[in-house]
Amino acid sequence: MAIDFQIPDEAKAIRERVRQWVHDECVPAEKRLLDGGEYKSILAELREKARTQGLWCPFIPKEHGGMGLGPLANALVQMELGESMLGALSMNTQGPDDATMMTLLEYGTPYQKEKFLKPLLNGEKRICYSMTEKAAGADATGMQTRAERKGNDAWMLNGEKWFSSAASVADIALVMAKTNPDAPRHKQFSTFLVELPNPGYNIKRDIHTMAVEGPLSAVLGHTHSEIEIKDLEVPAENLLGGEGEGFSMGQHRLAYGRLRHGMHNVSMAQRALDMATEHVVNRTTFGKKLDERQAVQFMLAECASQIYIARLMLLHIAYKAEHKMDIRQENGIAKVYLANMVHKVVDTAIQLHGALGYSRDTPLAAWYTHIRSQRLVDGPDEVHRWTTGRNVIKAFKATGTTAGACGGDLL
Repeated sequence: MAIDFQIPDEAKAIRERVRQWVHDECVPAEKRLLDGGEYKSILAELREKARTQGLWCPFIPKEHGGMGLGPLANALVQMELGESMLGALSMNTQGPDDATMMTLLEYGTPYQKEKFLKPLLNGEKRICYSMTEKAAGADATGMQTRAERKGNDAWMLNGEKWFSSAASVADIALVMAKTNPDAPRHKQFSTFLVELPNPGYNIKRDIHTMAVEGPLSAVLGHTHSEIEIKDLEVPAENLLGGEGEGFSMGQHRLAYGRLRHGMHNVSMAQRALDMATEHVVNRTTFGKKLDERQAVQFMLAECASQIYIARLMLLHIAYKAEHKMDIRQENGIAKVYLANMVHKVVDTAIQLHGALGYSRDTPLAAWYTHIRSQRLVDGPDEVHRWTTGRNVIKAFKATGTTAGACGGDLL
């Protein structure tokens, strides 16, 4: 199926509204926050304005209080929100909450939707996802946290988790654990909803990373926690999606998370390129404007090319998702490309700013240290490339050409 690049007028209008929202409301609010403003009051004010304007939970159906956007319109929205660190938060579409809301919406029981999903959709609570473990790393099927039945009414969980993002601000945790070690590898795991705080779910520490940390890191949920799970009793009614379905639900959740990172990367890269271009057109070195130098123009050209490719990737994937087509191959390719793209563009912006870019006087240094994680989280580059390469070989063996594994349906 060929891609139709005609974007519906309604989607264009929503994109324009969100673009204006980010520029007129989120960026000024971000400045107030960085100048010492109180986070809770600034975010509450921002969110109240957003809800009043109907800018809330873009991908959530209207009957659940969201905007009801399909994959294409949502992609356009997300590619605007990443320009400000308050963009996604302002519309209650921040990670890791967003993908977990989708999981609850898809798999939750009526009880679970009322008790856990509703306050998340209202922006009253936040949720974290505890899957990753030190012992398993990128291989989620290697996790060792166990869940054992305690009669018919409860499960008892024991183990450890690693890099549970936003756990320090979460009111709920979604915890994956092994429930049946004798089942097929991808059917051994189940997922449980845990109310926090809970004595059985202990945050041992927030792991310090190479990302620049500041007073806002914790309150924004930019932390990654090491968790001790000890005799954590969970009611049986908090088992999400059925026993043995944890891994498949996790992949459903991560698929969107990877795309959301990529969408936000596009807007961050665009803002970085805007900053770099503004700097070079106003900068004179050795008696000549910096923007007149061919080497500088080549650097800007490379960034523009990568952002362009990134946008086309996301539009193609959104188009396929809109038409219920398989996006797994394209998703894996885009996840790797977009993570490296934003790293390259921000790095170039730092270089063009010179010592100013290396300083903390612009957001570029903080962005640079933060985005390095994206080549690791939601599956490291190497795992995605491994899968992509296997699919290239499968396509050739099946059809005599690799085109189907290279976005060939574009042609």
